[in-house]
Amino acid sequence: MLYIEEYTQDLLRIIHHQQQSGNKSEFQALCEEIDLEYIQKDLPRILSSMKVGTQRIRQIVLSLRTFSRIDEAEFKAVDIHESIDSTLMVLQHRLQETTKLPAIQVIKDYGTLPLVEYYGRQLNQVFMNILANAIDALEEWTIENAQLRIDNFTSGLLSPTIAIRTSVIDSSWVRIAIADNGIGMSEQIQQQVFNPFFTNKPVGKGTGMGMFISYQIITETHGGKLECHSSPAAGTEFVITIPIQH
Repeated sequence: MLYIEEYTQDLLRIIHHQQQSGNKSEFQALCEEIDLEYIQKDLPRILSSMKVGTQRIRQIVLSLRTFSRIDEAEFKAVDIHESIDSTLMVLQHRLQETTKLPAIQVIKDYGTLPLVEYYGRQLNQVFMNILANAIDALEEWTIENAQLRIDNFTSGLLSPTIAIRTSVIDSSWVRIAIADNGIGMSEQIQQQVFNPFFTNKPVGKGTGMGMFISYQIITETHGGKLECHSSPAAGTEFVITIPIQH
């Protein structure tokens, strides 16, 4: 915004000068003083960047509203894919490449789903918990296997990935599978993953309540099932199955 203000003031000076004087040498000197040629190139770029930024902010605001679903306190027919996409938008900063970690690729294999009756805010929290755990697992796997990651990325064999697949089962149930190719879990950990206060994350990271609460939301509130399939070094998949209508 600072540069926009400066450029605008300089352009107004140009207009004012032309209104007051027709002296070409003075006009040329003023153009050189404010570097009019550079302004002509840079101003459209700034305006374009502002437009993209504004659109991005609008998408984030809409996604936050969809994710929070403040106005939904009862069962309501909702678009599952819209809810997943809004959750991904909220987590977008964690999916992007950093100096230490590569970008996480998200693969969507969305089926044709009807609107599903559920508590939007609660189910979005389940999506958030599962996706955040998947990102944690991919980050841990990437850090622990740095050289393997570099070799495989170079050869194109490995890329941190989250795959989301949705489908209809027997015309009355919806299945949402969220899988990562991260560090995976042992059978012992799988047996405890839905227990309250259980966590295999470092001290200070994670309360051990996220998956327990998710399990309660899916099984008790929505009458569905939440399953975990995993093995060490082979990734993890959480499968949500909920009825279309209540």
